[in-house]
Amino acid sequence: MPRPSRGAYLKYHVPRKRFYVYWYEGEALKKRSTGTSDGREAEKILSTFIEERNADSAGPEEYIVAQALTLYAEGHADSTEAPERIGYAISALLPFFGKRLVQSLTEHDFKTYAKKRGRAAGTIRRELGTLRAAINYAARSRKFTPPHVYLPKKPKGKDRWLTRTEAASLLNAARISRKDTRQYLPLFIVMALYTGARKGALLELQWTQINLETGRLNLHGEVETNKGRSILPIPRRLMTFLRYAYAKRYSDTGYVINDKGQQIKDIGDGRNGSFGRVVTKAGLHGVTPHTLRHTCGTWLAQAGTPLWQIGGWLGQSQERTTEAYAHHHPDHLGAALANMDR
Repeated sequence: MPRPSRGAYLKYHVPRKRFYVYWYEGEALKKRSTGTSDGREAEKILSTFIEERNADSAGPEEYIVAQALTLYAEGHADSTEAPERIGYAISALLPFFGKRLVQSLTEHDFKTYAKKRGRAAGTIRRELGTLRAAINYAARSRKFTPPHVYLPKKPKGKDRWLTRTEAASLLNAARISRKDTRQYLPLFIVMALYTGARKGALLELQWTQINLETGRLNLHGEVETNKGRSILPIPRRLMTFLRYAYAKRYSDTGYVINDKGQQIKDIGDGRNGSFGRVVTKAGLHGVTPHTLRHTCGTWLAQAGTPLWQIGGWLGQSQERTTEAYAHHHPDHLGAALANMDR
């Protein structure tokens, strides 16, 4: 006989550090990721999942946004670099859009959401980008024409980078502030400055991805994402830090950036977070973990590194590298200037 169904329920998946929705279909136990480790957010996604199952027979014209978001969380979240961000976006989108029909959405709805949400344009753009991706993902399987999702204009990128004096101040603040910060912060800061890796890549980095004998660091994780990640030769000074960390603090397994052996979920870049407090201690402003990545690229450009090599080091496109770092290069428009001076 088929197993009596207890209905859909949540269960925390320890290795992946996020909640999963479990349910039975006959004898088969099914599961799907919520994309988040936050219990309240997972409960909302579970509620949406139950609504979706109850309305699963709805035709394209009756398809609601909550169904599209849940389907997207199940089928795509785990393949992204930061599935928790999808979970955050879904949690923000559900109260406003959840019960709306996909086919009824208009540009006015998206602008109203942006106004009521009251967040920065970049945040709104990311959230509505998740909505657009979810609707397009659902449209491919449910075979309906997705509506156009209006996105705010992409905000201009910040050109905030650290001078070497500022970088030293930040590192010193991390070293001397052990009482109100974390001991993993100095290593995180040094690795971010030397590799230019994104925060997520560093927090997911394991010792099995580092070869201290050949001097190679592989930033590719187990899951391939659309975020560029490079395989880098380890700079001499970074090698010193890594050898020390390997010999004195950590084993040859597990995460490189960790807190007493446990993976760090976030570096705490808010004002009251671990990284944020170090920034304040150092007397700096407008500095986030991403600033360290931008600093790495800027220093490489200022040293005259060819742009294509900077792109390779940072794992990003030539177009993005040129846009972000060409004006820092000592030869920026040098040939054009020479021709104009003739």
